[in-house]
Amino acid sequence: MSNFLAIATVTAALQEVLQPAVGNAVPLAKVGFSRPDGGSSGAPLVNVYLYQVTPNAAYRNADLPTRRSDSTLASRPQTALDLHYLFTFHGNDDQLEPQRLLGAVATTLHAQPLLSRPAILKAMTDHGFLASSNLADQVERVRFTPTSLSLEEFSKLWSVFFQIEYTLSAAYQASVVLLESDDVPGDAPPVQARNLYVVPFRWPFVDRVIASTGANDPIVSGSTLLIQGQQLKGDVTLVLIGGSEQTPTNVLDTQVTLPLPSTVLAGVQGLQVIQKLFMGTPLAAHSGFESNVVPFVLRPTISGATAALAPTPPGGANVTFTLSPNIGIGQRAVLLLNNISVSPSTSFTSLPAVSTVNSSTFTINITGVPAGTYLVRVQIDGAESLLSTNATGQFVGPTVVMP
Repeated sequence: MSNFLAIATVTAALQEVLQPAVGNAVPLAKVGFSRPDGGSSGAPLVNVYLYQVTPNAAYRNADLPTRRSDSTLASRPQTALDLHYLFTFHGNDDQLEPQRLLGAVATTLHAQPLLSRPAILKAMTDHGFLASSNLADQVERVRFTPTSLSLEEFSKLWSVFFQIEYTLSAAYQASVVLLESDDVPGDAPPVQARNLYVVPFRWPFVDRVIASTGANDPIVSGSTLLIQGQQLKGDVTLVLIGGSEQTPTNVLDTQVTLPLPSTVLAGVQGLQVIQKLFMGTPLAAHSGFESNVVPFVLRPTISGATAALAPTPPGGANVTFTLSPNIGIGQRAVLLLNNISVSPSTSFTSLPAVSTVNSSTFTINITGVPAGTYLVRVQIDGAESLLSTNATGQFVGPTVVMP
C-alpha cells in the first residue's frame, strides 16, 4: 500500500513517462504540472493538472472492518482513490505543436498505460520531497485510461478556471491509488484454545401444528400443541411463539409437544422451531438452525357475558364479556349474537371495535337487538370463539340476556 505521498508521486511519475515522447515530438517541449494557464509564455508545453479525485468503487470498502469490537485498531485504514487529470497542450499553432504533443501523449499512454516501478523510483529521486513515498511497493499498479467527455462536460470543466482561455486538452483517469494511514494496528491476543465442530446440516422442517386432542380439534387457550415435522430434535430445542422462546415438554425428531403459553393472543399466530448447539469451553448453547414459520389459528374462549342498556348516544346495549386469552392492544373484535328465544333464530353482528388495552374483559356496543336470550360469540382478528353443545348436539352456550 501507499502513504500520503502517493498522489503526488503519480503526478511526478507521469511526467517521467511523458517527457521523452514529448521532447521527441516537439524539440524543447516540457511536461509540467501547474494550472492550465501554464502555456502563456508560448513555449511548447504539456501541462498535467489534477482537477478531481473520486473514490474507487472496487476498493472503497475492501479494508472493512478496520477495528475490533473494543475499538482497537485491527488493520490500517485504506483509502482507494481514482485521480482525474486534465492534459493541456501549448505551443505554436502555426506549427501544430499542440496537436503533435497531444499525439505523443496519446500514443505513449496507450502503449504504456501502467506506471512502471522504474518511472516511480526516478520520480522519487528527481523530487527529493517524494523520497519517502512507497507507491512503488503498491500491489495494484496505477493505470491511465482516457476519459470520454462530451463538449458540454468539457465546457463545464473549463468554466471552473477563472479567466483562462480554452486550449487543446484531453482528460485521463488514473486508477487505483491506495492510501494507508501511518497508524500501527495492535496485535490481537493469541488464541488460547481452539474448538472445532463438525456437525451435519440438519435443517428442521415443520409440517403442521395441531391440538393434542386431535388433528381436527380447534386450538384454544390452555391447549397443548403438537408440532409435527422432520429433524426437529437438536442439542437444545426451543419453540419461538408469540415473540418469545418456549421450552417444550417433549422433543422427538418428528414431533415437539408444547403447552400453549397464556401470553399468546387469539388470531392467526406463527411458530418456529429453534435449535441451538452446545459449543465452547465450558459448553454453552449457541445459535444453530431455525425451521420454517408455520401459522395456526388460536380461537378465543368466552367464559361469561353480561349486557346493559347503553346511554344515548350511541344507544343499544353494551355487551361485556370475559375471554381467554386476553384481547391485546390493537386487536379487532366483532360481536355475534344468535337469538335462541324465538324460532327461527335471528342473528345480529356488531360493528368492529379495536381494543386499546390488554385485558381479559372487553365491551362492545351493539344496536337494534330485541330483548331476549342470545348465544354469544366473538371474532378476534378473524378467529371466532366456540359454542358449547349438549348431549344431543344442540348449542347451549355461552349466552347473554339482552335488555
